Amino acid sequence: MLFYEIKVNYERQTGENNPGGVKETYLVQGFTPTDVEQRLMEEIKPYIMGDVEVPSCKKVQFYDIVNSDEGDVWYKARVEMITVEDSGKETRKKVSILVQASTIQQAMKNLTTYLNTLDCEIVSITRSPILEVIHAVK
Repeated sequence: MLFYEIKVNYERQTGENNPGGVKETYLVQGFTPTDVEQRLMEEIKPYIMGDVEVPSCKKVQFYDIVNSDEGDVWYKARVEMITVEDSGKETRKKVSILVQASTIQQAMKNLTTYLNTLDCEIVSITRSPILEVIHAVK
């Protein structure tokens, strides 16, 4: 299945009797943009107070997603995977990995633990705008 990064704008309850506009980004797993938009609307329906705008829905590719119960922030890591062919030639391929953590230090620790058995180099790690990852219904 594919992942889509969806940006949504809508009004929701932001405080006691205080509706406000929010702009949020979600990562949703599905087969088509239509599927993932419907899935996201089901998830956020209880919070919506009015119209919803979806300014962006784009397919994104992640090598893997590293979940953690300890965090509520998503970090995007760029990693160079290193492979050595039988001929001795080294090839490098950059991939993105999404890592959940509470701080960037924790994200780095979670990523390092995940990459423990792989031959690779961490190129960068940055905070992602993704609020939540929604997996396909099984």
